Amino acid sequence: MHEIEVIVIGAGAAGVAAGRRLKDHGVNAVVLEARDRVGGRAATVAGELPLDLGCGWLHSAEENEWTGIARELGLTIDTTFPPWNRIRNELSMSAEEQTDFRATIDQYETRVEKAAREKDRAASTLLEPGNPWNALISAISTYANGVEADKLSVVDYDRYYDSGTNWRVTQGYGTTVAGYAKGLDIRLGEAVSRIDHSGKDIRVTTTRGELSCRAIIVTISTNLLARETLRFDPPLPEKIAAAGGLPLGLADKLFFRIERPDDFPKEGRVFGTKDRIGTGSYHFRPFGRPVIECYFGGENARAMEKGGIDAQVTFAREELANHFGHDVLKRLKPIISTQWAQDPFALGSYSAALIGHADARAALAAPVDDRIFFAGEAVSARDFTTAHGALRTGRDAADAAHAALRKA
Repeated sequence: MHEIEVIVIGAGAAGVAAGRRLKDHGVNAVVLEARDRVGGRAATVAGELPLDLGCGWLHSAEENEWTGIARELGLTIDTTFPPWNRIRNELSMSAEEQTDFRATIDQYETRVEKAAREKDRAASTLLEPGNPWNALISAISTYANGVEADKLSVVDYDRYYDSGTNWRVTQGYGTTVAGYAKGLDIRLGEAVSRIDHSGKDIRVTTTRGELSCRAIIVTISTNLLARETLRFDPPLPEKIAAAGGLPLGLADKLFFRIERPDDFPKEGRVFGTKDRIGTGSYHFRPFGRPVIECYFGGENARAMEKGGIDAQVTFAREELANHFGHDVLKRLKPIISTQWAQDPFALGSYSAALIGHADARAALAAPVDDRIFFAGEAVSARDFTTAHGALRTGRDAADAAHAALRKA
């Protein structure tokens, strides 16, 4: 058996990117994945109607590496604007309401940007008192950040970069990540419980035994790190603390199949209600398919997870009935839903820094003794919450591990 030089823990976007980069460097690397599939929080249910259960949009698409990777894999990029960029498809508001709403958001964002240069605080403190759009702004925060505005760090939020261009992969984001993983030495169903870095070699305890390597790249979620499901020996309390400052927020999806597609416009969207934080966002006929993609975030999503798909379906039906009447509900059939907070290998969707903990991203990203490296969306300085942020940190960690090996 050849010596394993680098072990990568996790075969999500970061782990796959790290594994691919190490292979390009000629490093003998193994990727260990606890799940029975590749992709992590990028997961596509293939079939007649490919459905992205995790990440679905190529944010900052024109500079997003996954765009080029998808094309290299022969996949199709759909450049249709998302519903939030097209007034005529925002069905729950009149054009006048949308103009007022977007002006309110612009003013709010300006206040957030100014406040972020002063001191950290909750984004909710920058909402205009009594503004009728406040609840919807906070609801949108649950979709984008996984947390409500009262839990959102303005410093962390302001550091996020988005070019404003959002595309999709017709065959699925998860399909793209899985395709990029082909040819790598990925061992599925092998969870890691302990990393012993006390000696010259790093000893890794897995569900299938023990492995050794010279360097390791950790890409598991911050919630798993903070709960110490993976134990370091000697301990790394500063890493556990950093992960604890970057908990995963929650965003879940539910998909309905539409019996009569013309009941709904292509690429249209409604909010369940405009005056409550705990509401859903409903995207009609994405890609022109006979599907409704329902989106729930934050505490609302967390509460519904307790009742599983039945609770999600009931909630969505009630909100949709308020817009389209009860007759149309007879022609909606639930397909599948997610409960990411209950996923034992994620425990959430994407990271949101606690107020006062925006610098935890850099603290978690810092390598330990040039042997233990960290990657994943949570350690990205500007692209957190995204698959391309995960990819970039995976590549960076692989480059650093390779350089450290050569130096040693």
